[in-house]
Amino acid sequence: MSSCRLLFRLPACRAFSHKALGRGVVRGLTAPRLLAVETYNRSSHHCVAYHASAKLLSPAATAVSQDHTVVPPSSSPPTPAPYSPPTTGLLSLLPASWVPYAELVRIDKPTGAYYLFFPCLWSTLMAAPMVGASPLAVVGTSLLFFSGALVMRGAGCTINDLWDRNLDPHVTRTRLRPIARRAITPFQGLVFTGAQLFAGLAILLQFPLECFFYATPSLLFVAAYPLAKRVTYYPQFVLGLTFSWGAIMGFPALGVDLLANSSALTAAGLLYTSNVAWTVLYDMIYAHMDIKDDAKAGIKSIALKHDSQTKQVLTGLAITQVALLAGAGLASGAGPAFFIGSCGGALITLGVMIKRVDLKNVNDCWWWFVNGCWLTGGVISLGLATDYAVKYVLEEDRDKSA
Repeated sequence: MSSCRLLFRLPACRAFSHKALGRGVVRGLTAPRLLAVETYNRSSHHCVAYHASAKLLSPAATAVSQDHTVVPPSSSPPTPAPYSPPTTGLLSLLPASWVPYAELVRIDKPTGAYYLFFPCLWSTLMAAPMVGASPLAVVGTSLLFFSGALVMRGAGCTINDLWDRNLDPHVTRTRLRPIARRAITPFQGLVFTGAQLFAGLAILLQFPLECFFYATPSLLFVAAYPLAKRVTYYPQFVLGLTFSWGAIMGFPALGVDLLANSSALTAAGLLYTSNVAWTVLYDMIYAHMDIKDDAKAGIKSIALKHDSQTKQVLTGLAITQVALLAGAGLASGAGPAFFIGSCGGALITLGVMIKRVDLKNVNDCWWWFVNGCWLTGGVISLGLATDYAVKYVLEEDRDKSA
């Protein structure tokens, strides 16, 4: 209530609308205020009046019966909308029994797979000039990485939902996920995770054998990320360690021996840490979509820890990301196309996103999470691809002239 006035004092029980009171019972209270007056039939007619603004007790929330008794608003929260099967898009085309599994791997929301793929693509394009890889080899390797990103991102989502099966029902955005709404049992989810991991292994075995040993440790981070949300305000850092692993994988995939090539090892390390900073950046924006529900459910995130300083943190992360990216280019011997296109383009797209994103608007956070992937990921990829193409053409010309 905005105010409370003690008009008279006495026990009783009658309620008057502000119109009735305006005729002389109680003066000085103007519409559209609502006045509830309790009176008791005693010799000294005292009363107590509670005065609340119409903004708090609006006609929609408060009713007055025919005998002028005020009916208090209902205190029960609105019932959440129940789950309804998809009627449009890819999910609507699948058999009903497949839909929960497709939802589990977020097949209708592939942005996470793109975020997982970009580091793989960047390391492939950065490594290609070091070994003189052909465009066919670069394209074939990239397609394998894209297939692996789709499968492993789905496995990561399943593992995440198994961990969060008791938390997801309390968060608006996640309460209708398949395991949370019990369309898939935890055991079924576990079996499905195994199937996805075997599919990922089948793709991994298409790469040189060294890739198997480089890739295996990443599974520890995949399993640890959901746990990190319970024990630290920085689970996005653990997610960055997971999603950035592809920044290492492109080098052994094209036959670069990281342990024998110090320049390549330095480039891979700097590219990896640059991706960690990028992951924390975009996932901090993503976390703002659930910030209120996370606080109620006890889920920790960097968005909760640094809510009032988010833009400053994002700016620091962007500068760190681009600086480390430039360092990776220096270590790998990248040319002007990389520094202008990749580093310069990333600095511009990240700056625009940080300035324009409305962190209090769920839809705006989602828009920048999705489109920021293509804006920043796209310019970095374009710069690297251009740098590789220039070097490949120059190398071909040298070979012909020799």
